Amino acid sequence: MLRRLLVVGLAWASLCVPAAAHAGTVSIFYYPWYGTPARDGAWQHWNQNRHQPPNDLYSRFYPARGPYSSNDQAVVDQQMAEIAAAGVDEVVASWWGRGSGEDTRLPLVLAAERRRRLQPAIHLEPYNGRSPASVVLDLKYLAALGVRDVYVYHPRDFSAADWAAIRPQVPASLRLFAGTELVGFAAAGLFDGFYTYDFINYGGGKFTRLCAQAHAVHLLCAPSVGPGYDGIRAGESAVLSGRRDGITYDNLWTSALAAKPDIVTITSYNEWGEGTQIEAAAPHRGYRGYDGAWGLLGVAAQGAYLMRTAYWTGRFHSGS
Repeated sequence: MLRRLLVVGLAWASLCVPAAAHAGTVSIFYYPWYGTPARDGAWQHWNQNRHQPPNDLYSRFYPARGPYSSNDQAVVDQQMAEIAAAGVDEVVASWWGRGSGEDTRLPLVLAAERRRRLQPAIHLEPYNGRSPASVVLDLKYLAALGVRDVYVYHPRDFSAADWAAIRPQVPASLRLFAGTELVGFAAAGLFDGFYTYDFINYGGGKFTRLCAQAHAVHLLCAPSVGPGYDGIRAGESAVLSGRRDGITYDNLWTSALAAKPDIVTITSYNEWGEGTQIEAAAPHRGYRGYDGAWGLLGVAAQGAYLMRTAYWTGRFHSGS
């Protein structure tokens, strides 16, 4: 078994050499919302849907580093190192408005990203009280922190006319992406591009059409790929998308590259509750692992999705 794992590891090393050229950007959605009693005074998110950490989590999977705090600099540094090693260019951090826990942690996250030469971006979530007026203030605040790209989740909470009115007030350094499959809405709202996030309802079969529509109206196309979906333990949608030992991820990447996107967005690095994470997972009683993904087993399988991401980012960056 050890010999087999060594052979597999060497094969992966040959696949994961990053390419020098960059044909496009790879962005990954990142969640800095986790907390532990030791560092944050209480469990945050790991206990969603009445679960009781550390052995009872809101995910079908168990993180290889255990249930961690997003306020732990050592953890965030390690995560950014993993993301950079996987060939990702941009980290899109979930952000729930000024004064939120994610906002408090933002300086730590931004500093860790910059140490790894990762481009900082924000996932602007539908926080309570979000309005066109508050968004204008948010965008000015985020631009001052050096953020370049803002991905707007649920943009259709406002009308396209509202977004068009916001646009002239947005700092020139910012690009806005609408989280929608309605390219016409993104164009009417004067967004710079669109992304899908949801790779179940807006999967690979739609990527080529959506990118063609976007490019026809001079919008950037950023389809979203992911490994699978399972949010039952978190109390999320009962819809399931199995990982199929990596086939789901490969199929979405193949479709994304065929669509000639400007950006490929990955859902997600660490949304454990919805089971879309590619962060390393470890065997734990009552939880699923990544054994079998691309033929990997044991320790080698824990980081399988990060390794496979390096393969796909290398292909995208090289234009192959």
